[in-house]
Order: sequence, then C-alpha cells, then structure tokens
Amino acid sequence: MPNMTGEELNELQVPHSVMAEQSVLGSILIDPRCVSAVVEVLRPDDFYMRQNQALYQAVFTMFNQFKKIDPVTVIDQMKVDGVYDENTTVPYLRQLMEVTPTAANVLDYAAIVADKARLRRVGEAFGELAGMVRTESGTADQILEAAEQRIYAIRQGKTQGMSHISAVMGNVWNTVKELQAQGGQFPGISTGLIDLDRRISGLSNSDLIILAARPGVGKSSLAMNIGVEAAKHSGKSVAVFSLEMSKEQLGMRLVSTECLMDNKKLSTGRIVGEEEWARVAMAVASLSQAKMYIDDDASLSVADINAKCRRVDDLGLVIIDYLQLMTSAGGPPKNNENRQQIVSDMSRSLKLMAKELNVPVICLSQLSRANESRGASQRRPMLSDLRDSGAIEQDADIVLFLYRDSYYDEDSDSPNLAECIVAKNRHGETGTVQLEWRPEFTTFRNLSQYADEDEY
Repeated sequence: MPNMTGEELNELQVPHSVMAEQSVLGSILIDPRCVSAVVEVLRPDDFYMRQNQALYQAVFTMFNQFKKIDPVTVIDQMKVDGVYDENTTVPYLRQLMEVTPTAANVLDYAAIVADKARLRRVGEAFGELAGMVRTESGTADQILEAAEQRIYAIRQGKTQGMSHISAVMGNVWNTVKELQAQGGQFPGISTGLIDLDRRISGLSNSDLIILAARPGVGKSSLAMNIGVEAAKHSGKSVAVFSLEMSKEQLGMRLVSTECLMDNKKLSTGRIVGEEEWARVAMAVASLSQAKMYIDDDASLSVADINAKCRRVDDLGLVIIDYLQLMTSAGGPPKNNENRQQIVSDMSRSLKLMAKELNVPVICLSQLSRANESRGASQRRPMLSDLRDSGAIEQDADIVLFLYRDSYYDEDSDSPNLAECIVAKNRHGETGTVQLEWRPEFTTFRNLSQYADEDEY
C-alpha cells in the first residue's frame, strides 16, 4: 500500500461521496430546471469537497435571488463570491458536465450527499459528546440533554450556522406566496375562537404564548379547548403536560366539554337514560381519535418536556399547565437562587424550546394577587401582575389574560361573559376579545356562534 498523507487518510475516514457531489452539480449545469428540487434537499454545507461547496453556494445564492442559472452565469457568480480560479474553475465545470450522463437521477444523487452529510454531523456530535464526557463538562443529565438536542437537530436537518440574507428572503418569499394561496388567512393553528384567531393570527410556530389568570378563572379549560381543536382539525399532534391535574381528571373535563354534559354530573356518575350514555360514548370515541398526548408527571422540568416533545411524531402544539409548578430548568435550585431567577430561567428555556421545536408553546401561568387589591373597576390583569418574574413578559411572544367579572361578583349582570385580554402581541395589536364561558361544561365558546367570518 502506497504511503498516504495525513489529509488523505483523514478524508478516507470522513463519510462523503465525491461521485454523488459531482453528479448533483453536473445535473444542475446540464439542466438548471432541477435546481428547485435540489435546494429543498441540500444546503451548501452538505457538500464535503471544498470546491463543490463553493460551486453549490453560488448556485444556491443565484436561486434565492431569482437569477438565471447556467454555466456562464454561475462562473460570474463565483467571481462575485471570490471563489473563481482562472486555472481550474472552467475545466472543472466542463468535467462535471461530461461525467454526468443525465439529470434525471439528480434527487438520487442528492439523497446520497444528504445522507453522507448527516453521517458526518452524527460523528461530529459524538466526538463533541465524548470530549464532554472525558472532561466531565457537566452532569450526566446535562450531557444527555446536549446529546438529545444535537441528535434532534440533525434529524430535523437543522444547522447551527449563519444564513445569508438571500436564503432568508427566499424563505420569506415562499411563505408570502403560500399565505396568498390560502386566501390571506392567518398562518397559525386555529384556536377555534374566531375573534381570538383574528387578533393574534392563530398560533404561530416558534411562539411562546403565556395564558395567565387567577386560580379558578378557567385558564386550564381554555387551554384544553384550544388543544382539542388543534388535535382534531390541524392535522398535527398536540402534547399536553398537566402538572396539576391527573390524566383522568383532565380526561373527565374533556368528555364534559365534548358532550356538553355537566361536569359534576359526569364526575359523580349520575348519568341516566340511554340518550346521555350515548352522548358520553360518542364523546369518548371522538376524543380517542384526536392526535393528543397527555403527560401528568408533576416533577417535570423544561428539559424533560423538551426531550419528550422530540419523540412526538408530527408535533404541532405544546400545552403546559402550568409554569410555576415546573422544576428548575437547571436542576435543583442553588442556595443563593431565588424563585424569581428560577422562573426567569424557565421562561427563557421555554422560548428556546418553542424555537427549537418550531411549534407554538402555550404555557399557563398564575397571576399575583396585585389585581385583587385594586378597586373593582381596575381588577383586569396587567403585565405587571405576572407572578414571580418580569422575564415572562419579556420572553413571551403573546400574553393572554383571562378575566371574568362574575369571578369577583356572584351577582354580576353577565355571569357567562369572559374577556380574553391580549396584553402583548408581537404579531399585531393588543386588545380584548369577548368569549362565552360555560362553567358547567368547562368550556369557552365564541360569543356569537354566527359571527361573520369575513368581517374584520
């Protein structure tokens, strides 16, 4: 066996396929129409060979800038990028076109390149984790969390690198086109409440939505109403983490809401007649088909929730009931760490989780008693009433408060009227949405079931 340089030996050990990379690039040069299919599969850093990566980066940039792609324009772009070599670039492009028989199999070539790239990233991740273990850079739980984050990112095709603004603009353009094709409807998952959807544009991916109220106002009920709506109609899975109620208690509430039967009657088993039993049976059957997963572990941390969510297929929404019951994201509290700092860390971790999973996260939160010390006309919650930390307000994309006048006044003229106060909204205006509250069914409904859906 001939002597080999260290660089050559290293390349033998790193997963890559020179032939597949060249075949992808040759296919693009032969038939630029295949570029749109390739860019959905590959990013520039998926190519291992440096010259192949530079060439594909030029093509990728041109595609996102809607430029015409052919061998001549690609050479011009490489000159702009500063990667053009007078002695090697043109001969290499000619070689790529000659060795590629057809562009018909370009997606097969691209799949090989993508697979080798993922193998390299797995190797890099395990190398870093092995280093963390050797140097004991953290506890076992922290290293396991880092491992899960890396593997999840690789599985989802996410990279940690920076993106050129041309790639960002390409994504923005595609998003606007998709929204236009949908008839200008809001992009997020529907809450099932028309006026609330219009106010917050639905539940958008990567958003942290804080839903806060005093105990007993109905925040758990509203969250579960939204969760069932999403599980039934969004086509996505919903993960519910109930740190306060057991799975069975939650299930009982859901059945009550679904079949519109008094929750007290249902929970005491006072069901009479075949008609009532039929309603319960239909509700149980309908809810059993929903794509909803419930966890009632009362000792969960944000890291635990994050790890469990990664294992849910086709995840679309996460609901956590509620923030102040979670354990610290960083493990047991330190002696000099107060509750405010712990909640701040958890809220920040929740926002990072929403961004990483790319789904909306609804987290329920308690309010302080501050609003109850104010006069009757000033009891509606404010952002300063969020319990334990102002960081919740900072990290949240949307903050919703629930308020019912009947909660404070049993003789209220509007016992079934509830207000959902949008106190913070990164996607639009704040304001108040009125809802109908039906306590016997633990459900919120649109104030008018016949609201004109086209009127804004």
